[in-house]
Amino acid sequence: MKFRSKIIDIGCLNNFTRVVTTISKLTKTCVLRLTPDNLYFVLSGKVANGGVGMWCELSQAKFFDEFQLEGVSAEANEICLELAPDNLSRALKTAQNAKTVKIKLTKKHCPCLTIAAELPTMSSASRVVTHDIPVDVIPKRLWNDFKEPSMPDFDVSIYMPPLKIMKNVVDRMKNLSNFLVIEANMNGEMNLKIETDLVSVATHFRDLGNPPWAGGDGSQAGANSQRDPEAMVQARVDVRKLQQFLMGQQFNPSKAMCNIVQNTIIHLILLYEDVSLQYFIPAVA
Repeated sequence: MKFRSKIIDIGCLNNFTRVVTTISKLTKTCVLRLTPDNLYFVLSGKVANGGVGMWCELSQAKFFDEFQLEGVSAEANEICLELAPDNLSRALKTAQNAKTVKIKLTKKHCPCLTIAAELPTMSSASRVVTHDIPVDVIPKRLWNDFKEPSMPDFDVSIYMPPLKIMKNVVDRMKNLSNFLVIEANMNGEMNLKIETDLVSVATHFRDLGNPPWAGGDGSQAGANSQRDPEAMVQARVDVRKLQQFLMGQQFNPSKAMCNIVQNTIIHLILLYEDVSLQYFIPAVA
């Protein structure tokens, strides 16, 4: 297995750093899946058992000036690595003014992602700062656990309000209860609610709009086209898991969507240029 890449464009480096920093806010460890065309950050939580899941996809051509990959075999031209994204984020932050940043898979005391940043100096001599990030190589027999998750058969899909506003609301609600109810309908309405024996609080959003999901025959996919547009669908979630997702946003997405399966799961999707991030939060009883 071989992997080496190079980033020269400072804008691409800054964007890649923001993506990795976002991932580091969402999870302590994840899997980095490398293919010839894309990079994926994957958190394969057992949503059915109360864990969260994450799938972040990046087009390598939009971030890297050079990208060379030799996977485990010609038929399986991929590499899967488990790492701590916070380590990668810290290494990239030290390279924000670098002329070039090289990332490669190395073998030292253990497998590592080596980050070599060529930093500018006052003289003609270059200064290279190197970070070795320990990784675990995921064997091929386990790769099926890190494939793209399927889109849930949701009951309602809605565009989200501005994430900063939503974060402020959730931060305040967290002080009232450990659980929060998200409900929405196909008329562009979303409510965030806290209900306890002592207090009942709700925040209402209107005119958010609903994504035009369509199946191959042009019909509405996922959300039931026969559903009353005013009918609310809800899921009760751990407010800390939702807060963690909202705290982690380091970039303003061009689109943010929320899919709800009644009393089962909240599926959040963020789209930003050449990055897509999916996040799965299970409902609680």
